[in-house]
Amino acid sequence: MFIRDILNRKKLSVSFEIFPPKADKNPDSVISTARKLACSKPDFMSITYGAGGSSRRNTVTVAAEIEQCGIPALAHLTCVGSSSEDIHQVIQSLKEKQIHNVLALRGDLPDGIQTVPGFAHASDLVPLLRKEGFCVGGACYPEGHPESKNKIEDIENLKYKVEAGTEFLTTQMFFDNDMLYSFLYRLQSAGIQVPVIAGIMPVTTAAQIQRMVSLSNAFMPRKLLMIIDRFADNPAALRQAGIAYAVDQIIDLVSNGIRGIHIYTMNKSENAADILSAIYEIINAVNGQPENTNE
Repeated sequence: MFIRDILNRKKLSVSFEIFPPKADKNPDSVISTARKLACSKPDFMSITYGAGGSSRRNTVTVAAEIEQCGIPALAHLTCVGSSSEDIHQVIQSLKEKQIHNVLALRGDLPDGIQTVPGFAHASDLVPLLRKEGFCVGGACYPEGHPESKNKIEDIENLKYKVEAGTEFLTTQMFFDNDMLYSFLYRLQSAGIQVPVIAGIMPVTTAAQIQRMVSLSNAFMPRKLLMIIDRFADNPAALRQAGIAYAVDQIIDLVSNGIRGIHIYTMNKSENAADILSAIYEIINAVNGQPENTNE
C-alpha cells in the first residue's frame, strides 16, 4: 500500500521508526522488535539506512519482514557514499521484495565520504524513485536544516525537493510544538502543501539524552530540561516522565489539527506500546471509530 493513500484516507495516522543493525550484524533481534511493533497496528513503519549504506541489506530485510506482518514499510535510502550502481541495486532489491514506499535522503556527510555526481542531494533521488513506481517521502527540519544558512534558504531547498516529486514529509524530532507550528506556517507561505508528519521521540534514558544533545539541534524546552534534571538518576521515573511528555506533545498536536504522528521508537517496542495505549481513544475519536465500551 502506498503511504500517500493512507495519508489521504485517514484523518490521523500513527507510524513508527526503527533502525536495523549494520550489514555484518544479525538482524533477528530487530526483526523481533519489528514484529512486536507491528502487533500495535501502526499505519506504517519506517526503517533507517546507515551512513554510506552500511545497513542497506538489513534495511531491505527488515522492511520485507514488516510487509509480511501486513504493515506498509517505508525504507530509507541515502545517496551519500553510494555509487549510482549501489543505488540502483538497492532499488531493485526493494522492488523484488515488493516494498512500495521510500524515504529519500541525502544522508550525513562523514569525513572522507563524498557525494556521487548526479546524487548529491535527496532531490536527485526523488525523480528516479518516482519513475520506478515508489511512493516517495522526504525529511524536514522544523528548526531548519543544520547546514542551511537561514530558515528562508531551508524552505527554498525543501520546496525544490517537493517540486521534484516528494509526496509527504516527515519531521526530525522536536520537543517544542510551537517550533512545528511556526514551520508549518512557513511551508504554507511558500506554497508547500504536501502532508507533514510530526516526528516525536520519547526521552526515556540518560544516555539517549546525551546522544540527542550531541547529534540534534532540537531546542530543549525548560519543562523537558526540568524533567531530565529531576529524574536523570532514576531510570524508571525518567522513562515514565519522558513518555508522559511525548503523550502531552501528541495530544496538543492532534488537538491543533496535525494529521500524522511518527514515533521514533529507538527499537523499544514497550515505549511505543505505552504511548499508543495512552492515546488509543484519541486516535479512535479523530478517525471516527466507535467508542470502546465494556458491556
